[in-house]
Amino acid sequence: MSEPSSIHVADYDPDWPRQAATAIDALRAAAPGLFVEIEHIGSTAVPGLAAKPVIDLMAAVHDLTHARPHQAALAGLGFHPHDNGMTDRLLYVRADSGVRSHVLHMVSLESWPTRNQRIFRDYLRAHPEDAARYAQLKRVIIVVGTTSGEYARAKTTLVQELTDRARAQLGLPSEPVWEKR
Repeated sequence: MSEPSSIHVADYDPDWPRQAATAIDALRAAAPGLFVEIEHIGSTAVPGLAAKPVIDLMAAVHDLTHARPHQAALAGLGFHPHDNGMTDRLLYVRADSGVRSHVLHMVSLESWPTRNQRIFRDYLRAHPEDAARYAQLKRVIIVVGTTSGEYARAKTTLVQELTDRARAQLGLPSEPVWEKR
């Protein structure tokens, strides 16, 4: 699946957590025993934050090779493997009616506690002023005509700043937020 040609940032939808919970329940039922942890991450997981209307989920597994026997079950839920250049995870994308609706990041259990996406989400939940800065940046990126392929890169400086702050509060060293090769 290719990236959409245009991006859309929507005001927060209070239904996003329900959509994430429904997907999490379906994933656990379809692939019993695969997921050790699974959470709603990304901007749709931060109350009040404007976001691309795509539900991001992150799941920890004991070993990424354990996913292969569950490929058909994941596909039955509409989650298909996707390569976007991230090398430390398996990525699955679900598109409802041809429009990306969910992304599942499958990572190792060992890496779970220090995953930037989870740390960043928790930081934004606890710091609404920084969440507002982030939302404003996203809207500016769209207004200036940034393409979908450049959207994530255009947010990187602020995301790195806030993630570094969050990691420091947890006593963790800085780790790059840009993960694509």
